[in-house]
Amino acid sequence: MSFTLAIVGRPNVGKSTLFNRLAGQKLALVDDTPGVTRDRRVHDGKLYDLKFKVVDTAGLEETGSETLEGRMRAQTEIAIAEADVILFMIDAKGGITPADMTFADLVRKSGKPVVLVANKSESRGAEAGMYDAFRLGLGEPCPISAEHGQGIPDLRDAIVEAIGKERAFAEEEEAEAEARPAVASQETTLIGDDIEDPDAEEIPAYDASKPLRIAIVGRPNAGKSTLINTMLGEERLLTGPEAGITRDSISVDWEWRGRRIKLFDTAGLRRKSRVQEKLEKLSVSDALRAIRFAEVVIIVFDATIPFEKQDLQIADLVIREGRAPVIAFNKWDLIENRQEVLADLREKTERLLPQVRGLRAVTISGETGQGIDQLMENVALTHEIWNRRVSTGRLNRWLEGVVTHHPPPAVSGRRLKIKYMTQVKTRPPGFVVSCSRPEAMPQSYVRYLINGLREQFQMPGVPIRLSLRTSDNPFAGRAKKRR
Repeated sequence: MSFTLAIVGRPNVGKSTLFNRLAGQKLALVDDTPGVTRDRRVHDGKLYDLKFKVVDTAGLEETGSETLEGRMRAQTEIAIAEADVILFMIDAKGGITPADMTFADLVRKSGKPVVLVANKSESRGAEAGMYDAFRLGLGEPCPISAEHGQGIPDLRDAIVEAIGKERAFAEEEEAEAEARPAVASQETTLIGDDIEDPDAEEIPAYDASKPLRIAIVGRPNAGKSTLINTMLGEERLLTGPEAGITRDSISVDWEWRGRRIKLFDTAGLRRKSRVQEKLEKLSVSDALRAIRFAEVVIIVFDATIPFEKQDLQIADLVIREGRAPVIAFNKWDLIENRQEVLADLREKTERLLPQVRGLRAVTISGETGQGIDQLMENVALTHEIWNRRVSTGRLNRWLEGVVTHHPPPAVSGRRLKIKYMTQVKTRPPGFVVSCSRPEAMPQSYVRYLINGLREQFQMPGVPIRLSLRTSDNPFAGRAKKRR
């Protein structure tokens, strides 16, 4: 992108609303409560013919550096330092406050081009706040309504004037469009990506150089943001002893052994019965969306109190969504009897999460960085398995042996016949079995086939989907001709 634009101001002036409008998507959480945004969020923005990186920041507050608000302010100051142009936003309806005056000085001292934006200018009584804004010494305010889109053309002109036409319209390098996962086909109960030619015997090799999307989920205070900061080698995300600091699902770019990776930090997921506040419901909804758009999901367990009921529910959610799960037992540096605890964790993983046999689990310390390489190796391997394809010929040769060795049971005195099997989806692997009377097939036999597939074709640790269909009878519906 040609330049970076940071939106700053005190809490509840409408920064996230403007961010969503410039990004063209409802990415940042928006609520009437002050202080909703905590981490800084970066996304590609567009304003008519202008293209740039737009940064949403936490509201600036005067407080001690050791407090949560102080750490939020430090993140905003980093955004100001990295920006090429700053949109300093005020609430025209509420008028200028002492906090606006203080932070206007901070922005002015940065030496960056500044555009003064008077939001909520459509409100009654906003005109007085507009005139009052001249006291800030940041030039003429640009009146807009981020909620309703009023004044946006004037904002575009103000940005071009502040940064200069040469910089604003600098030639951009061609960049790859970020591909979103395809929506699962609704023709069957299977989810995943369609295989163009299921009967093809030539299986394309796995491409280990493709970018990878990873969501990091878990209960509040499990150490998700700390883990990402350690991966990146910088204090990119807000962390602290307080539970539930993260609210938005923040995406950050990273590179591991030459492979581009997009990491999604998510809000901690509490039990559904405890989620009462509207803001927390929005945070949970944002986290669930991040899971659906991820490829691999790292489920962070607190190794000091693992396998809480909520941990198991989160893991079950990830598996039901068809994502590739990997468990990270965090805070391993706090464990004393490591061999004994490790054996217990392995046993519980197999026993309490039987939905996906061979689920990969790694012990790590997000604080010290211990085990992160091993975690990423398991992520890459799980992603490869999640994309695995098996040719129809191999499947049916295996199926023939399985049915001969252990045929499906008779139901109501009639034997069930299995005729054919093929893989129709990947991400996760999805198979279709053609059989007689699919509605009568016992679930125990379906699980037997899934476990056999997992063992025979080396697909541990990922969800496998199996759908039963009956073949069409070409003579069905034809009346017998009488002679």
